[in-house]
Amino acid sequence: MELGSILQFLENKTILVTGATGYLAKIFVEKILRVQPNVKKFYLLLRAADAKSGTERLRDEVIGKDLFRVLREKHGAGLHSFISEKVTPVPGDISHEDLGVKDSSLKDEMWREIDVMLNFAATTNFDERYDVALGINTLGALHVLNFAKKCVKIKMLVHVSTGKARLFGWPNTYVFTKAMGEMLLVNFKDSLPLVIIRPTMVASTYKEPFPGWIEGVRTIDSLIVGYGKGRVTCFISGPRSTLDVIPADMVVNAIIVAMVARAKQHSEIIYHLGSSFRNPVNFSNLHDFSFRYFSEHPWINKEGESVKVGKGIVLTSMPKFYTYMAIRFLLPLKALQLFNTLLFKKYQDLYTVLDRRVKLVMRLVDLYKPYVFFEGIFDDKNSEKLQIASRKTCPETNVFNFDPTSIDWEDYMMNAHIPGLVKMALHFQCDGGCVQDNAHNLTQTIYSSSKGERRAIERRYTS
Repeated sequence: MELGSILQFLENKTILVTGATGYLAKIFVEKILRVQPNVKKFYLLLRAADAKSGTERLRDEVIGKDLFRVLREKHGAGLHSFISEKVTPVPGDISHEDLGVKDSSLKDEMWREIDVMLNFAATTNFDERYDVALGINTLGALHVLNFAKKCVKIKMLVHVSTGKARLFGWPNTYVFTKAMGEMLLVNFKDSLPLVIIRPTMVASTYKEPFPGWIEGVRTIDSLIVGYGKGRVTCFISGPRSTLDVIPADMVVNAIIVAMVARAKQHSEIIYHLGSSFRNPVNFSNLHDFSFRYFSEHPWINKEGESVKVGKGIVLTSMPKFYTYMAIRFLLPLKALQLFNTLLFKKYQDLYTVLDRRVKLVMRLVDLYKPYVFFEGIFDDKNSEKLQIASRKTCPETNVFNFDPTSIDWEDYMMNAHIPGLVKMALHFQCDGGCVQDNAHNLTQTIYSSSKGERRAIERRYTS
């Protein structure tokens, strides 16, 4: 399979990106603007009421991010004019027909000009309401496909999905609705060239535009932050569970190379992107890296004191976790309930808060249990074949590396990912990774989520 020049393929292309304020979408846009400034135009679809608010979101949530600092250094004072020429924000919503684009002249222009469409838009909450998840992850994918079919110059649609194992079922609304979105695309694509990208757990950037850039506290990241703050003292993982992680810039590089391959009529349309098959890292490695990093670089708390971390307890099964919770938290909570009753509800507020937090911990662990005890390996042979073809036939192979075997996990975690995560958490004064501490230290939320997701779960399950 001859791929040819990737940069030449990108030259003079008009590209529509949905979910443009999302993590991967921003990295994709930055990459192309940096390595191929002769791309013709980006249409960036983002949720906004009108063009003015769309421009503000583009400025604040995309171009204004530290991710674009290399591009800012490259263009200097000319960055604004460069972005104005190359990037057009489009107010819209993929949960609506025609992507919710109301400006008819802009819509006609897009249908005339677009060469490639990439769908990054998704709701990634594991516990999302079905109507919301279906509207974005499933029907939204169909709306994107229908929009692409109206583009007269369209060369392909790239859909960013997620690693799932259908054999074992779908453990949450996120992967279930994403799987159904894939099914709709494959069934109704007709002659439209389609590429489906399935990354596993996406982590911070490996090298580009610089190591360790990350946005948001994700599953394993909340564990790392909580551990560094001294709030997590136990870990849950299966003894044979693999932590299937892939850096974000490698995902973006693979997407770009896959676009070129599909343009050359390559028959493969589904690419799994992960590390578990060819360069696995497991939870015990993460535990070790976290302990070493925070021992050498302690977290400084609000009082200006260094937080000393211990090795922590590793719980290798759910029965062990339930026993730990019962002894450490549930029994004392029952005692507090009895004490509160005897004293005529004197400690009712404290009991309510602690009871809610225990329930939250149990719910979050239940949500993430399928991942921390998952022992499957994702077969990435299509991605490996693409990597081999790229090395043989592309002159810019090093610019678009996505080979997981090239990752030194110790160096990456110790010198890029964890430092980047700490920097991000400190910048945002991140308390989203862990529920606040309390007198009984019931805030050991082993695997928590973003603050918004946590509050949604609290409202739903701990009323």
